Amino acid sequence: MSRSILSEDWAAVVCASLLIVLALSGVQPALPSFSWATSADLENLVNAGSLGTLAFLFLIMGGIIVIGLRLRGEALRAMNVLGYTLIFMITVFANVVTGNGRVKDLGLEIVLFSLLLGLFISNFLKVPEWVKPMIQTEFYIKIGLVLLGCGIIFGDILQAGALGLLQSVVVVIVVWQFSFWICKKLRIDDELRTMLSSAVAICGVSAAIATAGAIKGDSKKLSYVISLVLITAIPMMLLMPYAAKIMDLSPAVAGAWLGGTIDTTGAVVAAGTVLGEEALKYATVVKFSQNVLLGLAAFAISIYWTYTKNNQQERPSARVLWDRFPKFVLGFIVASSVFSFVLSPDVVDSVKSILKSQQTFWFALAFTCIGLETKFVDIFKLDNGRPAYAFLIAQFFNILFTLAIAWLVFGS
Repeated sequence: MSRSILSEDWAAVVCASLLIVLALSGVQPALPSFSWATSADLENLVNAGSLGTLAFLFLIMGGIIVIGLRLRGEALRAMNVLGYTLIFMITVFANVVTGNGRVKDLGLEIVLFSLLLGLFISNFLKVPEWVKPMIQTEFYIKIGLVLLGCGIIFGDILQAGALGLLQSVVVVIVVWQFSFWICKKLRIDDELRTMLSSAVAICGVSAAIATAGAIKGDSKKLSYVISLVLITAIPMMLLMPYAAKIMDLSPAVAGAWLGGTIDTTGAVVAAGTVLGEEALKYATVVKFSQNVLLGLAAFAISIYWTYTKNNQQERPSARVLWDRFPKFVLGFIVASSVFSFVLSPDVVDSVKSILKSQQTFWFALAFTCIGLETKFVDIFKLDNGRPAYAFLIAQFFNILFTLAIAWLVFGS
């Protein structure tokens, strides 16, 4: 094995930065749009243009992964190419499934199907040994999180409504504390309850991923939390719009309620659309506001974790804090700051959708890997179901508390 030059965190920051520089330079690999309704439509999607776009994305992402592995001192073998190819194609297939019109109307996202496909292969088939070296779950996640920072534009939030940010701050703080408390009552370990609380209170999957990185959490526990988030989001997305209609909530209150409680962006958009354009606007603003808080929350959690979970007897020094601080969060904050305050709006608009597409695909790759290395028994039998009970209780509190705050903030 070669000597490591950078840690995984720094390698992820470098790789994400390369993708950002490429996008700004006009090199913009992206996932083709696979929108279809019938089998005939699906056949028409397989053309030279879409295959060429897909091949370009395959080569660029593969090159980025090679750079990341070399920076970390990982050995590269010919079989790594086959492993990467299989993971890539599984994720592309998930994208094709979510391109179906009926699936889109449900608000189901590529990450869900990537996870399900990976779980199916892991539990009912067999993961080949030559694939396992390319199951780099945390590395893919960290690249995606740095790219996520490019889409967190502070000016958009303030222009759209500071009230949405106010609601998000109050909800995140209170719901996180309640969730952390209920998990403690149910005797859930600190690592899992920190990830679970962030998922409920902040922004679902992205928050769970960022928290896991900040505390160096167990990937199996992370996959457990992600599964809870995705499964719970579906009934919430379907039922909450009709509950808002029954309660005769105004579009502003209803939208803010949906955006503050439903944990995936796609589900928020789908639910908000049911209530109309105005409700969708408020739902999106509140959801986006919670995403803004992700970097700050991860920073605060990393400081808390360092000071409370440090094995040394003495108080942690600045050096210890820096060593344990997740560097990909720093990359997230820098990317958000550059896109918010340094680059012109025209430049940001020209690359924002491309980087969003890449970020989504990196997350989908990671979720494929989570599925490939996870057994169903690890998800559904963890601690006799106590974490699932804690998540559902915390989510129920989140629904009630966010409704009250949304009515207080937007009711007038």
